[in-house]
Amino acid sequence: QVQLVESGGRSVQAGGSLRLSCAASGRTFSRYAMGWFRQAPGKEREFVAAIDWSGSITYYTDSVKGRFIISRDNAKNTVNLQMNSLKPEDSAVYYCAASSTRVGESPRDYGFWGQGTQVTVSS
Repeated sequence: QVQLVESGGRSVQAGGSLRLSCAASGRTFSRYAMGWFRQAPGKEREFVAAIDWSGSITYYTDSVKGRFIISRDNAKNTVNLQMNSLKPEDSAVYYCAASSTRVGESPRDYGFWGQGTQVTVSS
């Protein structure tokens, strides 16, 4: 079992940056692949980025490549999402998720979820 708590979401102007953090409970954090997803009003939850257990392999959806960076610190039980050059279309609730089985891009791959943090990007 792992519990996840996101933080760092707020309103920002287009072109700005935000750093989201996800704090995980439990002593087995390093055994989980971690992902960030987002959901805008009226839309399905979509994959943003994922990172493997060691932090050496990362995946990004095409729309954030070159702008977002996912990282993790297993000693601190945290995973972060650095978001640069933000666009209005990045506005959504961002969710942190943990998977004990794979580094996936589908929400179905993840068994544990945080409560989400709101990111609003204004033009």
